[in-house]
Amino acid sequence: MGSFFSTMFTPPPAADDGGDSRVVAVHSTATWDEQWGAHKSNPNKLIVIDFSATWCGPCRFIEPAFKDMARRFADAVFFKIDVDELSEVARQWKVEAMPTFVLIKGGKEVSRVVGAKKDELERKVNMFISSSSS
Repeated sequence: MGSFFSTMFTPPPAADDGGDSRVVAVHSTATWDEQWGAHKSNPNKLIVIDFSATWCGPCRFIEPAFKDMARRFADAVFFKIDVDELSEVARQWKVEAMPTFVLIKGGKEVSRVVGAKKDELERKVNMFISSSSS
């Protein structure tokens, strides 16, 4: 009974996709097509795609930082795509290593970061968001 009351006041551990995360986890081609269609034509909206894999250690290492960026940079849209689930989408974006972060504006790639380079990714996200508000 004590555990029942403690769950009322203590949130459960975050799920893999993070219940309050602003990162949109995409698990199907249909979902990707829908999300891509909704965002690609906006020339001022920055899209950041995290191409990762469940077995990738560096991907797991940078995931909390990626979620934090999604929370802090509310003007951008953050997606997470598992390359094993959506290999065709990964191929379309020429992803060859994980993690790969692709930054897109107006439907076109404007930059990418290959590897768990948190500082570089954050600098680029900040730079492209700043260029949107100018």
